[in-house]
Amino acid sequence: QLVESGGGSVEAGGSLKLSCAASGYIFSTCGMGWYRQNPARERALREPVSTISNDGITTYTDFAKGRFTISQDKAENTLYLEIKNLKVEDTAVYYCTADCPEARYWGQGTQVTVSS
Repeated sequence: QLVESGGGSVEAGGSLKLSCAASGYIFSTCGMGWYRQNPARERALREPVSTISNDGITTYTDFAKGRFTISQDKAENTLYLEIKNLKVEDTAVYYCTADCPEARYWGQGTQVTVSS
């Protein structure tokens, strides 16, 4: 139900805009967000990046403030995450999530690799 795209390999300082396509039900019912996970890190966990509520209220984890922007286009049923001034430590698989009344859904993830 969630399909991410837009990842890739970029040099530090570059930008990417990730997309997550979802169903109309999800956009009308669920809060959405982005998590990331870097398997190369010891005890890697999926960490929250940013969320956006159904009425557009956004939150950002501290590391994401200032460089990450979450947005949504309800007409296109698409969630976005724009990342500017990418850093090597941003390298991770980025997952789109939907918190719905019945469950939390996850996308398959999109890889972002940042080189120095």
